[in-house]
Amino acid sequence: MMSDAQAPLPLMQDHCTAKVSRASPQQIEHWLKQLSGWHIHQGELVGDFSFSDFDATMAFVNTVAALARQENHHPDMAISYNRCRVSWSTHSVGALSRNDFICAARLSRTGE
Repeated sequence: MMSDAQAPLPLMQDHCTAKVSRASPQQIEHWLKQLSGWHIHQGELVGDFSFSDFDATMAFVNTVAALARQENHHPDMAISYNRCRVSWSTHSVGALSRNDFICAARLSRTGE
């Protein structure tokens, strides 16, 4: 049994690590339940965000960029006038990892 000291931090409090492995379907299901507004699409963790105008969209994009630099984990983004789709996946393992869910949770927290 894992002690409390060994238990992983909640997603919003954790940070990305360089040493990751593919997430199991059970892990993906468990972590996805901890996120609001995110879904799995074509093997990526995807969040769709809407804004009032272009300036608000670009401010959000800059927030995503700052988080990506801080965590050294970078998403794909599709940006339009008042929308942004953020897609996380871990290229080094060719699948989803805990890092993707950590970044989604931390990004969601910045919007609270």
